[in-house]
Amino acid sequence: MSSRHHSSQAALVQVAHDLTASLPSEERYVRLLEAARRVVASDAAALFRLRPDGLLHPLAVRGLSRDTLGRRFDPREQARLQAILQSPVPVRFPDADPRPDPFDGLIDHPDTERFDVHSCMGAALRHAGVPVGLLTFDALEPGRFDRADLEAVAGFASLAASAIHTAELIERLQQLAESRGQLAQDLAQDELRRFGGTLIGRSAATSALEREIDTVAPSDLTVLLMGETGTGKELAARSVHNRSSRRDRPLVYVNCAALPESVAESELFGHEEGAFTGASRRRLGKFQLADGATIFLDEVGELPLSIQTKILRTLQFQEVQPVGSDELRRVDVRVIAATNRRLEEEARRGRFRLDLYHRLAVFPIHLAPLRERREDVALLAGHFLDQARLKLGVGRMRFTPEAIRRLEAHDWPGNVRELEHVVTRAVLRAGKASGDGTTTVSLDHLHEALGPAAPHPAEAQASQQNTASPASPAASPPGDLTLKAAVEHLQRTMVRDALARADGRWAPAARALGLDRGNLQRLARRLGLR
Repeated sequence: MSSRHHSSQAALVQVAHDLTASLPSEERYVRLLEAARRVVASDAAALFRLRPDGLLHPLAVRGLSRDTLGRRFDPREQARLQAILQSPVPVRFPDADPRPDPFDGLIDHPDTERFDVHSCMGAALRHAGVPVGLLTFDALEPGRFDRADLEAVAGFASLAASAIHTAELIERLQQLAESRGQLAQDLAQDELRRFGGTLIGRSAATSALEREIDTVAPSDLTVLLMGETGTGKELAARSVHNRSSRRDRPLVYVNCAALPESVAESELFGHEEGAFTGASRRRLGKFQLADGATIFLDEVGELPLSIQTKILRTLQFQEVQPVGSDELRRVDVRVIAATNRRLEEEARRGRFRLDLYHRLAVFPIHLAPLRERREDVALLAGHFLDQARLKLGVGRMRFTPEAIRRLEAHDWPGNVRELEHVVTRAVLRAGKASGDGTTTVSLDHLHEALGPAAPHPAEAQASQQNTASPASPAASPPGDLTLKAAVEHLQRTMVRDALARADGRWAPAARALGLDRGNLQRLARRLGLR
C-alpha cells in the first residue's frame, strides 16, 4: 500500500471519528481541513459553508492570508466556485483555464511576488443531495494536482458534508434556532443581508460577547448595551433580536438623540386626533408598533428627563398612554437599549434617572473597544475590503502583510466604524491604480486613508478650551472683518466649543446652544465644520 493511500485512509478515519466526537465547531472545522490537506497536498486549502443567502462563508483556511476569514464569496461572481458547486464530482481545473481563481493574491507565501494560483481543484459538499459547503485546494505550481486521487477526494467530501451538517445541527440546538416557518426565515435572512447580522471576530472579547448574546437572547429580559462609539452596539442589538423568539417580528429602531423633546412623547407613545396643533389623525407610537416584538432605544442616554419618567412606567407596567388620551394601553415589548455614556455616573450628576438605569440594566453587556481585541482587526478588515470593492466596482484586492500589521497596530479611537471608513478610503485610493490582476492595498494607501495622527484627548481638550477662550485670538474676530464674516466667526467658535464640551455629540451640543439637532448640523455644514 502506498504512503499516499495510507495517508488518505487515515484522514478519512479521523473525519469519521470526529463525526461522533463532542468538539467545538471551530476545532471541528480546523481538524477537518487539516485532514483534507493530508488527502491533497496543497499550498492553500479552504473549507466553506454555503449560507441561505447564497454566499460562501469561510469556516477554516490554511495557507491563505488571515483576512480571508472575514470575507464572503459569491459563487455568482466566481465562475470556478460556481462550477465546483454545480458538479456532482470533484473538479480539477486545467492550468490554462481562463476563469480567474478566487484566491489569486490571497495565498500566504514567503515569496511575496508569487500570489497567483496555477493549480486549482475543489469539491462540493452535499448532504442529502443538497450543497452545504465547498472544499478547495490551490497550488502555485502548474500541474500539482494532475495525479490527485479524485475518488479519495470524493469520499472525503462526503464525510466532510456530514461533519458540517452535524455541526449545524449542534449549533441550532445550542442557540435554540429551529425554524418557525419559511416566512420567518425569509424575513430574518433579508434583515441579515441588509444590515449584516454576523459578529465578525475570534478574539476572546468577541467570543465572550457571543456567549452573552446567546445567554440572554431567548429570554425577554431588558438588555443594556454599553460601549464606546463605533463598537457595533446596533449590530449586537440585531443579533440579540435575531436569536430571540421574537425574530419573526420587527426590530423597531429609535434614535433617542434625534428626538426633539417637543415631539419625543408623541413619537414614542403615539397621540390621538386633535391632541395638539397639527395632530390631524391618530398615530401609533414606537412602543405600540413594537407590540409583540422588540424596540431598540439607541443612544438612550440622550433622552430628556421628562421622557425618561414615561419610559420608566412603560418598563414597569408594560403600558403606554398616548398624548391626548386618558386610556392606558397594554403592550408586550422587549426592550434593548444602547449608550456610550456611563449612565450610573450620569445618574449621580442628575442627568439620568437612577431607577430607569436599573430598569434598563437588567442584563448589561459591555462591548470592548477595538484596541482591546486586535485579533479581530484582520478579519474585520477583510470583510470591509470585500464590501468596499464591491460597492466601488473594484476588482480583486488584497492587503500586503505590512498593511495588516499597520492596521493591527493602530489604536482605533473610532473603533470598528473608523476601521470600516479607513479601509473604504484605502480601497478607493488603491483602486484608482488597479489593473487586470490583483490590486494590493499597501502601507502608502493606509497612511493616506488614516490621515494625520489624532492628538491625545487631553491635548485636544486643552486646544478646544484655548480656541473657545474669549482671550484667544481665534475667539476674537479680527477687526477688519465685515459684520457677516464676524458673525460667522463667532458662530463657528461657539459650535466648536459646544461640540468639544459634549465630546462630539450633536444632541447635547444642540441643547446647550438652544438649537434643534438638525438645525445645528445644517449650520455646521454651512460653516465648514462638517
